[in-house]
Amino acid sequence: MTSRTDYETFDLADFTLSGGATLRGARLAYKTYGTLSENRDNAIVYPTWYSGRHWENEWLIGDGMTLDPARYFIIVPNMLGNGLSSSPSNTPPPYNGPRFPDVRVQDNVRAQHKLVTERFGIERLVAVTGWSMGAGQTYQWAVSYPEMVPRILPFCGSARTSQHNIVFLEGVKAALTADAAWKGGWYDEQPWRGLRAAARVYAGWGFSQAFYWDELYKQLATPRSKTSSWPSGRGSSWTSATPTTSSRCCGPGSTGTSA
Repeated sequence: MTSRTDYETFDLADFTLSGGATLRGARLAYKTYGTLSENRDNAIVYPTWYSGRHWENEWLIGDGMTLDPARYFIIVPNMLGNGLSSSPSNTPPPYNGPRFPDVRVQDNVRAQHKLVTERFGIERLVAVTGWSMGAGQTYQWAVSYPEMVPRILPFCGSARTSQHNIVFLEGVKAALTADAAWKGGWYDEQPWRGLRAAARVYAGWGFSQAFYWDELYKQLATPRSKTSSWPSGRGSSWTSATPTTSSRCCGPGSTGTSA
């Protein structure tokens, strides 16, 4: 639907995280679809998921679909740490690289709330929706800002990250960080072997048996998608800090009471 560089950024200024660290000059990358109504009453927030970027949310946005840009103003904020918003790869010292602090679900939602209210002047949303880690953020919106959110539509996600999910995420992270090129996060170039290994681990968990039974991977964008080659291709679109930062957010990612 859009190019991968077609997005905007919102200045969060000095943004203090729930763990106490302050990101100086923090920024939130986002993409919007549709037009905000004169009364500012047609907005839907649709957060990204584990390591995802805004364009990977577009499969549910389109004419005649539930998230129809002709009807709604859809805001897709990129999670902190996903490589577009403030992340290990683009944050200056002292929080560059592996020094990037832990980001919680509450922090992401608080940043999104600032975008929605300060950038667009929206006081009430139509809904918040999201899947996977996006679902976790959806639940958090309802807890942190119930007066703004009359309805939530989380799917394929939960308000509390299960122990099973944590084990899965740790497996993905372990596959990446086992690459000697990772260098404890101070890598000189992308640790491609680790990225591809992490992608293979993720491919076995992130997609269902039916996905492989029905060979749906053949419908993906690259014609080289095969059961033997497609999973490793996922790694080429990650920066290596993306899944580790997302894991640190999702691992303890229970919906909290604070905004």
